[in-house]
Amino acid sequence: MDTIKANPDIVKKTTYSILFIISFSHLINDLLQAVVPSIYPLLKDNFSLSFTQIGIITLTYQMVASILQPFVGMYTDKNSKPYSLIVGMCFTMVGLFFVSIASSFINLLLSVSLIGIGSSIFHPESSRVAHLASGGKRGLAQSIFQLGGNAGSAIGPLLAAFIVIPHGQSYIAWFCIIALVGVFALYKIAIWYTAHLSERNANRASHQIETHHLSKNRVIASLVILLVLIFSKYFYMSSITSYYTFFLIDKFHITIQQSQVYLFLFSGAVAAGTLIGGPIGDRYGRKYVIWVSILGVAPFTLMLPYVSLFWVGTLSVIIGLILSSAFSAILVYATELMPGKVGLVAGLFFGFAFGMGGLGSAILGKIADATSIEYVFKICAFLPLIGIITGFLPNLEKKKKTQE
Repeated sequence: MDTIKANPDIVKKTTYSILFIISFSHLINDLLQAVVPSIYPLLKDNFSLSFTQIGIITLTYQMVASILQPFVGMYTDKNSKPYSLIVGMCFTMVGLFFVSIASSFINLLLSVSLIGIGSSIFHPESSRVAHLASGGKRGLAQSIFQLGGNAGSAIGPLLAAFIVIPHGQSYIAWFCIIALVGVFALYKIAIWYTAHLSERNANRASHQIETHHLSKNRVIASLVILLVLIFSKYFYMSSITSYYTFFLIDKFHITIQQSQVYLFLFSGAVAAGTLIGGPIGDRYGRKYVIWVSILGVAPFTLMLPYVSLFWVGTLSVIIGLILSSAFSAILVYATELMPGKVGLVAGLFFGFAFGMGGLGSAILGKIADATSIEYVFKICAFLPLIGIITGFLPNLEKKKKTQE
């Protein structure tokens, strides 16, 4: 049987400067990626799109990112490429520029595919940077990293509401300036990452990987459970990111800009909640964070489609706060199930999350065309109940304590 070996990351100090820079880069990356979904009402009018076509836009972007990320992760586990982060940001920048000048639905799909490629390159390597800079505080590091992404997802729609919605599609090109700021930040990361790899290679003999006593079948079963939980979380999240504004406009007859403010409140709550899950998972166990985060949000999702505008806004903030803590805990839990494969795990889980978000958007768009936006939110409300299967996950923290 394997034994727990000393983890060299634990004895090193947490490199907060790098964590904050990579979190800032994540903010920029996800801000840029949030621009397109936030202007769906504008694109719907400009190109006379159905809800099904709106869903296909999201599906295209998410599926490109979903399919490529695990392969990028596997490759970079064996061949780290610090400067690939810059390449990913450049793909996103070029994709946004082409969205700003797109003149047809097909052009939109090709443009968002470039953004998907950028995402697939960025997330596996940036997750590895957060892991390497964690100093053993993996939950905290992942939460700081995710906080940047969620903050970007919150800020993106707000900026789009005041920059793009009043002036038109061509103003998306101004976001390329923000991408250039991201390139500069990632250049700083690449320098640190390169130096860190050189130091690590020089001390390769002393580097050991932390292991556990779980059988291969138990690891596979646990990974399947985690992926099902990702399905539950991101299928529900796709209803918010792609259709929340339409739901508010249709049910409460508010303006596009007003609906973006409500989307910002939800996304802001997601950003705030993200920072909570990682440290709590480090202290009390990631399994419990996952359980409470997904299953615990069910009462609020079930109420949301039936209440007034004020309570819809309030409940969406509560849902964002609770649900957002799950992903950091899931990702760190998965890296502990598969030690030494941070890139693969990050690529697989980010990719699957993107894939579920895209597939969910396409399916829910089809359902919305056949029924109504309100009906979509009524059926999605039951998805968090899937969180009950978290009880079948092994408690890795307890296993470690008994082995030490």
